[in-house]
Amino acid sequence: MRLHDAPHDESAHIALAADGDPTARSWVASRWAAPLHRFCLRMLRDEQDAQEVSQEVLVKLLRALDRYDPQRSFSTWAYGIARNACIDHLRRRRLRTHEPSREVADTSPTPLQEASRAERAERLHEALAEIPPMYREILVLYHFEHLKYTEIAEVLDLPLGTVMNRIFRARGKLRTAYEGRGGVA
Repeated sequence: MRLHDAPHDESAHIALAADGDPTARSWVASRWAAPLHRFCLRMLRDEQDAQEVSQEVLVKLLRALDRYDPQRSFSTWAYGIARNACIDHLRRRRLRTHEPSREVADTSPTPLQEASRAERAERLHEALAEIPPMYREILVLYHFEHLKYTEIAEVLDLPLGTVMNRIFRARGKLRTAYEGRGGVA
């Protein structure tokens, strides 16, 4: 069966990819490369590490497609693999005991409004980096990757009530960290 003969929905592409169709596998990789990279970047806070880990995640994901259960959400499964890879990487980084490199801000001139937006975004990024990882990951999954509470519960293997509670607490911690950096929540 060829990919162009299949319906244009993600589940059909994933099923074909799991059966080994190279075109479908390529589609899955290109479809998920950016979201997984964004997730890894927000979790690891280092572009080079995020690039490396997100590539590893794509390889793991493609190799494990035959073990994916189509009854479950693919995004939940993919983000679960990414989460575990990020946790493993953070553990290895801690063992190396070196400070991750900081991103260099773009110094090109921008309009005043863009500068203000960029400043707020940087404060938010720094505040997000300050809160504990268990709160950071839940905010990233909810606010940046737009997963539903039930999907987050599945990715993190937590009860739904715990997810809701952690999001509430994480927002409070983020607000405190953001305001501590001079931001107005």
